Amino acid sequence: MRAVVFEQFGGPLTVQRVADPTPVSDGVVVRVRSTGVCRSDWHGWQGHDPDIRVPHVPGHELAGEVVALGRDVRGFEVGDRVTVPFVSGCGSCSPCRRGDPQVCDVQFQPGFTHWGSFAEYVGLHYAELNVVRLPETISYEAAASLGCRFVTAYRALIQLAALKADETLVVFGCGGVGLSSILIARAIGARCVAVDVDLDKLALARSVGADEVIDARTESDVARRVVDMTAGGADVSIDALGSSLTLRQSLESLRKRGRHVQVGLMVGERSTTVPMGKVIANELVLYGSHGIAASAYPAVFDLIATARIPLESVLGPRLGLGDVPAQIERMTHFGGTGIALVDPGRADPSAL
Repeated sequence: MRAVVFEQFGGPLTVQRVADPTPVSDGVVVRVRSTGVCRSDWHGWQGHDPDIRVPHVPGHELAGEVVALGRDVRGFEVGDRVTVPFVSGCGSCSPCRRGDPQVCDVQFQPGFTHWGSFAEYVGLHYAELNVVRLPETISYEAAASLGCRFVTAYRALIQLAALKADETLVVFGCGGVGLSSILIARAIGARCVAVDVDLDKLALARSVGADEVIDARTESDVARRVVDMTAGGADVSIDALGSSLTLRQSLESLRKRGRHVQVGLMVGERSTTVPMGKVIANELVLYGSHGIAASAYPAVFDLIATARIPLESVLGPRLGLGDVPAQIERMTHFGGTGIALVDPGRADPSAL
């Protein structure tokens, strides 16, 4: 099969011919119909994830159809349309037994612990516990955009921070997770303030439902601006970018007893200072959020359907495998607007 491969961290990303995957006993092989390009893929390429061993095939936000089953897999058939959370739990460890497979002790992560979905086919482990059938109403592209964007935002805002109608959310970073956060806030009746340094991203944030936007390049005190806009501070904040600056601004944007969720990775930060005096004095609540359980997908699908959430509105460029190296490299500078999607079957100049 064709796949995007890197053989050293930070080194060339190339399209190569590699062996097709075969299913492990508890797994399936999926023909990849669509897969998202995420900044987490950039982090993996840069060597920020200790689970990755080179040579490596990245990619973790995928949707496709089952083409092969492991000998112990029941409940799935060849041809099933499926997706999978980017963290798959084993089902046996203590976190999994408590119902928290997203923090499994021996988790399977396509594109990190194992080869991923920037390929024509991908092998998935722990299939019966984690692989999710797609409703016919959700396209492969829309399903790939769920990836670690929409479902990550859902976990952060609905399951952890418990964002409610008539509350205010402030979003730092209008990439895939940030845009998904805005869609979710709008769907449940919450107000939303979006913060970024890119005018195109802010325009997209406004178009999908942000009530107010702030250009952090020109605003001297972002947190103060949010507090003024929201008559005392936001109820919930989410740092969807990941830096010591955006973390601090997020916390300082909250009202007393507000809730903050950290989703953006802090990798590479030389120091991260949390204003604990403010956290204590204002009784702020801080959450870390990592992935989502497969069992949450029915509720996600229900929200999308009942609120008629336009997932397609946050989609960006459609790419072939040959376009992936440049797309990942562009993320060094946070380039690109919307969620870039790859169709491994799409013809491109690198076709082998």
